[in-house]
Parts: sequence; C-alpha cells; structure tokens
Amino acid sequence: MRALLDRLYNAAGVLAALFLVGTLGMVLTGIAGRIFHFHVPGTDSYAGYCMAAAGFLALAHTFKRGEHIRVTLLLEHLGVKAQRALELWALAVATLLAGLFAFYSTRLAYQSWQFNDISTGNDATPLWIPQLTMAAGTIVLLIALVDDLVLEWKGARVPKAPAQALRNE
Repeated sequence: MRALLDRLYNAAGVLAALFLVGTLGMVLTGIAGRIFHFHVPGTDSYAGYCMAAAGFLALAHTFKRGEHIRVTLLLEHLGVKAQRALELWALAVATLLAGLFAFYSTRLAYQSWQFNDISTGNDATPLWIPQLTMAAGTIVLLIALVDDLVLEWKGARVPKAPAQALRNE
C-alpha cells in the first residue's frame, strides 16, 4: 500500500511539472505570436489553467516531502506527548478542511459539466476540464493527509524535513 500511495503522490508531482511546462509553452506561444504577428486564441486562458493545475496537483507531493510551510515555534517548546497531540489535532483539522475542499471542488467540476459552463474568453473552453485538475489535486491532498493522520495515530509517522536546511537570506 505504501508503494502505491508514494506512486500516487509522485504521479501528481510529475503531472504538476508537466502543467508547468504547459504554462511555459502557452506563454512562449503568446510571445511568439506578438513577435511574428500571428494569434493563437486562448493562450492566456490556457496558461492560467495550466498554472492552476500545477499548483493543485503539486499539493500532496509537496506536503509528503515536508515542503509546506509549518510554524514550529510552539511545537519545539512542547513535550513529546503535547507535540503528538498537537500534530494529531492539526492533521485532523487539515484532513477535515481538505475533505471539504475536495468535495466542493469535485462538485463544482460536476456542476460545470452538468450546466455546460464555458469560459468567457474567445476560446470558450468547457470549465469542467480545467476544474478537474483542481478536484484531482484536492483529492490527492486529502489522501495524503489521511495517510499522515493514520501514520501519526499509529505512532509510525516520521515528519520529513525540507531538503534544504532553513536559511536566512
């Protein structure tokens, strides 16, 4: 099960990276169009969709690698039991919020599909398509938070420190 979950988080991270490349492609296409006098409709919208997809799909991957911002000022001054209790509470609240976010983002994508919502730009993109990446990203984040909550509950969670040490620049 651990290998499957790690592959899920890595796949979401790879997709996020691909959407970042897509953002670059759309921006470069728009720039090239202005320089060489051609127009590709929707490049600004698609760059925005790709950027949002990259952000949401990267959430779980980033979380599982300890790269999310954490305020540890209080944690480092508590005892072991209090630290664990606070970690459990924080993970439970985060899981609840991520569950709500996943539910409502999935519902938004479904309703956009159901009502045939399209973007107001000249590309007229069905909105459920870019909204699917938001829903997928929040669902994978929910899975990652449940994963960490269960591990913390069992006492098997090893919080990961960021790859780079804290720096003051």
